[in-house]
Amino acid sequence: MTTAPVADQHRLLEVQALDTRAAQIAHARATHPARAAVDAAAARLAELDERLVEARTTVGDTRRELTKAETDVEQVRSRAQRDQARIDSGAVSVKDVQAISSELDALARRQAHLEDVELEVMERLEGQEAELAEITAAYEAAATEHDQARAALATALEDLDAEASRVAADRAERAAGLDADLISLYEKVRAKSGGVGVAVLRGHRCEGCRLELNSSELAQITATPAEQVVRCDECGRILVRGVG
Repeated sequence: MTTAPVADQHRLLEVQALDTRAAQIAHARATHPARAAVDAAAARLAELDERLVEARTTVGDTRRELTKAETDVEQVRSRAQRDQARIDSGAVSVKDVQAISSELDALARRQAHLEDVELEVMERLEGQEAELAEITAAYEAAATEHDQARAALATALEDLDAEASRVAADRAERAAGLDADLISLYEKVRAKSGGVGVAVLRGHRCEGCRLELNSSELAQITATPAEQVVRCDECGRILVRGVG
C-alpha cells in the first residue's frame, strides 16, 4: 500500500483543484463562443470569395465579348467609309457605283445588326459590373468581420492562456516536494477517472463519485493509519480524510 504524509495528502487536493481548473481552461479555450463567430465569418467569406471569382470571370468574358463586338462594328463602318469614299471620288464607273451602293446597303444592315449586338452586350456588362461591385463590397465587409472575429478570439485566448500559465506555475509550486509515490498514483488514477484522481471523504460520502460508503468500508478506512493512502472502492479515487 502507498503511504504518504498527511500534509502531502491534503496538499494533493490543492494540486487536484489546479488540475481541474487547467482542464476547465483548456475546455473553455477549445469551445470558446468566439470560435463560432470566426467559423461563421470564415464560411461567409469563402462563399463570397467563390461568388467573386465567378463574377470576375463573367465580367472578364463579357468585356472580351464587347471588345469583339466593337471591333466588328468598326470593321463594317470602316469598310462602308472606304466604299463611300470611292463613290465620292468619281473615279469609278456607273456599274461599279451600283455594285458599291448595293454593298453599302448590305453594310448598313450589317452595321445596324452588329450595333444591336454591341448594345445588348454593353447592357449585359453593365448589369454584371453592378453585381460584381455589390459582391466586392460584401466580400470586403465579410473580410473585415472575419478579421474582427479573429482578433476577438485572439484576445480571449490570450486571457485564457495567461490564466493557464498562472495555474501551471501554481500547480508546479504546490506539487513540488510531494511524495513521489503519491504523485505517481494520483496521475495514474486521474488518467483513468476523468481527470479527478483524488477526492475528500466527507462523512460517509466520497466527493469524487458522490456515493455513500457502507459501514464496513468506512470502519475499515477509519482503522487505517492516517499516513496510509486509501481509495474509494466504488470509483478508485484516492480518498483524503480529515478535511473539514
